[in-house]
Amino acid sequence: MKKYSLFLLCLMAAISLHAQSFADYFADKTLRVDYIFTGNAAKQEICLDGLSCLPSWAGRKHHLPELPLQGNGQIIMRDAANGSVIYKTSFSSLFQEWLETDEAKAVTKGFENTFLLPYPLRPAEIEITLLDPRRNVRASMKHTVSPDDILIHQKGTAHITPHKYLLQSGNTAKCIDVAILAEGYTPEEMPVFYAAIACESLFAHEPFRSMKKHFNIVAVASPSEDSGVSVPRLGEWKRTAFSSHFSTFYSDRYLTTSRVKSIHDALAGIPYEHIIILANTEEYGGGGIYNSYTLTTAHHPMFRPVVVHEFGHSFGGLADEYFYDNDVMTDTYPLDVEPWEQNISTRIDFTSKWKDMLPSDTPIPTPIAERKKYPVGVYEGGGYSAKGIYRPAYDCRMKTNGYPEFCPVCQRAIRRMIEFYVP
Repeated sequence: MKKYSLFLLCLMAAISLHAQSFADYFADKTLRVDYIFTGNAAKQEICLDGLSCLPSWAGRKHHLPELPLQGNGQIIMRDAANGSVIYKTSFSSLFQEWLETDEAKAVTKGFENTFLLPYPLRPAEIEITLLDPRRNVRASMKHTVSPDDILIHQKGTAHITPHKYLLQSGNTAKCIDVAILAEGYTPEEMPVFYAAIACESLFAHEPFRSMKKHFNIVAVASPSEDSGVSVPRLGEWKRTAFSSHFSTFYSDRYLTTSRVKSIHDALAGIPYEHIIILANTEEYGGGGIYNSYTLTTAHHPMFRPVVVHEFGHSFGGLADEYFYDNDVMTDTYPLDVEPWEQNISTRIDFTSKWKDMLPSDTPIPTPIAERKKYPVGVYEGGGYSAKGIYRPAYDCRMKTNGYPEFCPVCQRAIRRMIEFYVP
């Protein structure tokens, strides 16, 4: 009898979790939360910077208490009255990348970070956590949000940035909404921005091609004072919408911005979940941060494969599969910890990755000489390290710009993300 009662309790709990309805906990609005991540390599902190309300919610209304991926950070929303988890999401941040640099050993800095959460009907506790490469907690904080707080800034009801839809497959509840913003384009140059957008590049790749019906794409004409973007190595500094620049962390090709709030201000009032920023420059480079943004050059000949690669980072949570022969390993991925990204592995927990996709006779590691026989294998070299980290294919869009497709493992990872977001 005790076993039967326990079974019923577990069954009721499972049914209750499965039956969680968006409308039971949330209004059809967005709670925008701005944080400052601050600190150095030795100590980190999280500071609440502001709360805003946006007029609609474009995110998922299902899988609410589930994570799409582990990420380098996580946010958990709980009902403040009973502590039940009502929403989860994960992310990575430029701040966490910076913590691995030499500069972080000597200087303390602060980085803006903005996250979109469903707007709670009742007071909700928000817990945000930053993790280190070993999955240990670096910093965390909790704060309670009351939906009737008069200091929650109402945004997106006026002065909406000019925009137009390039692809509108359905309403926001059934589609993934991707916003493409202009960076370094003056108002007079907006026709150039619209002409530069290459949605067909993204949808030329599987699984985006076959799942195109699940996406809405909106182009947002965010204006800049100056034309072009900042190139520090050339001494060029421009006044642009998002203050983006090359030479992030002194890497010439790394194009990013730390002015994240300005990105979301430009999008206020426009339904969006994922962000692509096109920079008005012929310089080569870009960057993609999981659940934050993709930022890439728009006028370099390699623009199209670069934007697809970077969107693999920001949307799909995929890792870089390239590596450096003269740098046996870096500190990015500890070799005794399994990375959370789905397309690289240290083989610590290979079962959680693409082991199920391997033919039974696949040699591990898989010799490069047998790459034609094993389109999916376990090839050494990935995640910037030549040794100890493995990738699933000899080549892939996440490894080289010249390769025309995502490998089968990356395709599956992206497909799973799309299926997670859409009903």
